[in-house]
Amino acid sequence: MSPTLDEHDLALLHALQIAPRGNWVDLARVLGSTPTTLASRWARLRSTGRAWVTVHPARRLTNVLVAFTELDVEPSRRAEAVERLCADPRAITVEETANDCDLIVTSMVNDHDELTRFRLDVLPRIPGVQRLNTSVATRVHWEGSRWRLDALDATQQAELHRITRRETNPAPATVPDAYWPLIEGLTHDGRRSAADLARITGRQEATVRRQLGKLLSTDLLAFRCEVAQIRSRWPLVCTWFVAVPQAELERTVRSLTTLPELRMCFSVAGTEQLVFQAMAHSPEDLMRLERGFVEKLPWMTPVKSILTLRMPKRMGWILDEEGKSTGQVVVPSITHEFMPGTEA
Repeated sequence: MSPTLDEHDLALLHALQIAPRGNWVDLARVLGSTPTTLASRWARLRSTGRAWVTVHPARRLTNVLVAFTELDVEPSRRAEAVERLCADPRAITVEETANDCDLIVTSMVNDHDELTRFRLDVLPRIPGVQRLNTSVATRVHWEGSRWRLDALDATQQAELHRITRRETNPAPATVPDAYWPLIEGLTHDGRRSAADLARITGRQEATVRRQLGKLLSTDLLAFRCEVAQIRSRWPLVCTWFVAVPQAELERTVRSLTTLPELRMCFSVAGTEQLVFQAMAHSPEDLMRLERGFVEKLPWMTPVKSILTLRMPKRMGWILDEEGKSTGQVVVPSITHEFMPGTEA
């Protein structure tokens, strides 16, 4: 098992959560380090799979259809089912669970027709699947890129936000074809420089630098620094499906989104009005969280809570048994389909 992250690792990763493409000079000034030291530390973290920077479409994320599907699978065919799901670009995240179901699959697709095909024609044919239950998201309240480690103080965080604050230009109605190779290159490493992308695409570095600058100045892409969960201070992941009276929904969401442990929160259609996921330090910490929900939000009725044992795929990235990146990326279908002017 690889060693846990030390305080310097966590500080760098927290900084990169705020500024995923921040330059080493700015980050070094905030963290009290040197650019060379930070670059070396990041290279080590990334090469060992303990951290990585992903990219996904941002400006039209509200148009994406998100669904959470719980699957029961024959024990002897679980590994085969996981392999098939991890290879599917519509299944962006795959979690192996401890209770209530065997797997949770988060899917993101372009439209209702594709969701229907995936749910009715693809998932039932996954080897060993015995039962399916799908909750379709109706509203995004909180998503994973907003979760933060707790390694930096308020002053450092404010300075990083100041550094990264910039004016954005509206994304063009049609993305020029020349930009697509850059986007594809960034999906495999969100911190790739213009020089890296020029080498990959075979273009002149000056041309790539100009194109990359224009691309990053739009609100087209969202970058996020991911951390191997088991190596962080938050190794446990739990998903709650809860029922909430409609009149209390907004108040419930406001309360949940104040929790530093919260990773995602969605409204869903059906009996359970909310699905949310949070991290915890330990089983005792998980129980503390759940007791807090019950005491602070007495109108909220937990329908089920599902503990994640292993996450073989997260936002398209294939992970190993320790939750570290293998370097393999199954580019989500929405990354192709939601880029205007490109083909899947």
